[in-house]
Amino acid sequence: MILEIILALLLGVTAGTITGITPGIHINLVSAILISISAVSFVQPISLAIFLVAMAITHTFVDYIPSVFLGAPDEDNFLSILPGHEMLIKGEAHSAVVYTLYGSLSALFVILIFTPIFIFFLPAAYPYAQRIMPFILIIASIFLIYFEKSSRIWATIIFLMSGLLGIASFSLPLKEPLLPLFTGLFGVSSLITSITKEQKIPKQKILPIKQIKLPLHSFLKSVFASVIASPLCSFLPGLGSGQAAVIGSEVIGDLNRKEFLVLLGAINTIVTGLSFITLYTIGKTRTGVAVAVSKVIELNLSDLWKIIGAIVISGILAFFITLFLSKKFSKKISKINYRILSWIIITILFVVCFVFSGWIGIILLAVSTVVGLTCIYAGIRRTHLMGCLLIPTILLYFF
Repeated sequence: MILEIILALLLGVTAGTITGITPGIHINLVSAILISISAVSFVQPISLAIFLVAMAITHTFVDYIPSVFLGAPDEDNFLSILPGHEMLIKGEAHSAVVYTLYGSLSALFVILIFTPIFIFFLPAAYPYAQRIMPFILIIASIFLIYFEKSSRIWATIIFLMSGLLGIASFSLPLKEPLLPLFTGLFGVSSLITSITKEQKIPKQKILPIKQIKLPLHSFLKSVFASVIASPLCSFLPGLGSGQAAVIGSEVIGDLNRKEFLVLLGAINTIVTGLSFITLYTIGKTRTGVAVAVSKVIELNLSDLWKIIGAIVISGILAFFITLFLSKKFSKKISKINYRILSWIIITILFVVCFVFSGWIGIILLAVSTVVGLTCIYAGIRRTHLMGCLLIPTILLYFF
């Protein structure tokens, strides 16, 4: 039994590394495939659950590599393209990935701290949190526009345009509406901009990890921002890592690139980790993997502690795996023709969107790319594109 659980954990870490580093392959897809064949599986339910948990946590660490180096977004880390790409152009992509790792590693401690709080207080607090959430989102949206330094008019236009696009995408007969939506808004638009500017990727600096520093007050500010937003997004419907990042960054104040990357790393892992705790405490599933776990096993307290152990161990392993892979990518990326690479990635992203979303998804991808490019050329912060999620979520609560 113990050996089976250890093997399941190691296989989960391996699977999470593969899904994290490969654009277009999401853990939800792997989870769905596993659940479809679980009836003929000979493993214990807890072992399969451990596999899914380890895969999900590892994915949250590793998936910043294609986002930073290739501009290929995952639905949970798409905002990392913004500061990550800027640091790539400056030869600091490895440092960008390390900052996300700092956030993800700190998230493991946050998850441990919030676990007993969720167990004892979440069942009673959940109904009240549901009532105030739409007002928190409205305030976050107002702050998002108000603090735009370039043009509040353009910020409002982009926010509303992306919001309407988000409403339309959720109304379309698509299984994965977020895939073409985010890929266009944040991925393809960034790649096209790089191509038109004929950006060349400089030789990347691979600094020792002890030299990739962040002042203590900056690190604590980022972690505090993640602590404010992530727990809410781990159990409330319609909220994900993207909204959590907006809420956290607006509440805490302006964050620089490094602080924002730490925030994103922390939020992605916290939301994923706490979704399993939420499943145990109130029986609600907030992530695709949590849904898969709920179909595999009915969690008891003993199983929960095993899952918490899997979260911590897989997170630590994923930290070192991502560090290793980031160094490898840093050595190779400057030797590649980035213009050709960008076109290859755009082609792959279009193919992936077509496979999962068909021609409707391709149309959505094209329209969202135009909106993303409009935001870029208007010279405003691309976090305003988060209207694609904030507006539909607010409407979901009221209607």
